Amino acid sequence: MDMQTWRDGHTRATDAVESLRAALAALGVPESAWSGVRPTVTYNGLAYVHLGMLPADVVEQIAEAMRATRASAH
Repeated sequence: MDMQTWRDGHTRATDAVESLRAALAALGVPESAWSGVRPTVTYNGLAYVHLGMLPADVVEQIAEAMRATRASAH
């Protein structure tokens, strides 16, 4: 992969990480719970977000927020 492909993938992944961090902070989740969330890029340039281990209560908060968003959309 060329460097520009990696940079583009890393930018997309970093933007996604920042969005997730902002959403978690808005839910009141402390930074210590999501400090392992990080951007990553595959060997072919695809952007991914590595979540690492999250506390179960944080995952429940995320799930509840997602359910609430879905319910308000209908």
